[in-house]
Amino acid sequence: MPGVAVAAGLALGVVADDILGDPCRGHPVAGYGRLVTALEKRSYADDRPRGAFFALLALVPLVFGARRVDVAVRTRPLARTALLALATWTVLGARSLRDVGAAMADHLAAGDSAAARALLPSLCGRDPHGLDDTGLTRACIESLAENTSDAVVAPLLWGAVGGLAGLLGYRAVNTLDAMVGHRSPRYEQFGTAAARLDDAANLVPARVAAGLSLAVAPFVGGSVRAGWTAWRADAAAHPSPNAGVCEASAAGVLGVRLGGRTVYTGRVEQRPELGPDREPVVADIWRMIRLSRAIELGALGVAAVIAVRGRR
Repeated sequence: MPGVAVAAGLALGVVADDILGDPCRGHPVAGYGRLVTALEKRSYADDRPRGAFFALLALVPLVFGARRVDVAVRTRPLARTALLALATWTVLGARSLRDVGAAMADHLAAGDSAAARALLPSLCGRDPHGLDDTGLTRACIESLAENTSDAVVAPLLWGAVGGLAGLLGYRAVNTLDAMVGHRSPRYEQFGTAAARLDDAANLVPARVAAGLSLAVAPFVGGSVRAGWTAWRADAAAHPSPNAGVCEASAAGVLGVRLGGRTVYTGRVEQRPELGPDREPVVADIWRMIRLSRAIELGALGVAAVIAVRGRR
């Protein structure tokens, strides 16, 4: 069955990412980012229609080409499995995410706040200056929770649904959002289409990630009930329709308070408080890392079922 080749490719890609991590040199996502930068220089204008046109130019040829390749190898299951495994390894960020989180935890445990501040920008776009150890810990856990959905769950689900085109198309959308979808004077209008596409692409995966965090809560000593309560009570107040459910469910499962004052370069946001009234500590970063790993395995299982049953 074609779905078996897809499921096998996703599973092998997860194993490759777990063993090898991201490619050290010549990462395809970085190469795509350079192409997007060149395209932006030629197409930029401070308005939404031009931003939407830019997003289409960056996405359509890639998705169309990936679809053509996927169709060409459909009758060659071994080749298709190998191709999907390579693509899955390329677009996943699970190993790198856990490694950075572990390094943050080690620095904070050793009392090296400066090293933790220097490392934080590799997890998220926040301004680390002025954050104390509690603030750094909170930012790390929030970023791990959100990126477990963006960099792990979503690629696997899109790969199960769309094969090679789903994997590469989703990573392209996510990369566009990271490059031009953030709030700034330059991208306030131009980046709107990219940001909305990313929100739409992550709408279902974020809720699957949150649901999986509840399902695996006992494996990290967490509370299913507290996770569900925080999700229902706090997620909707978050400015992001997707990050809110991931962070709120993780906060409840871990029994910590997330949210609050959040500082980015050039702006400050007062985020809603999520979860119980306990400040996170370094040990909670390690629990979040284990939770992220368990969510990944659960997402792989869900993706395999979708791939096999959907194509049957």
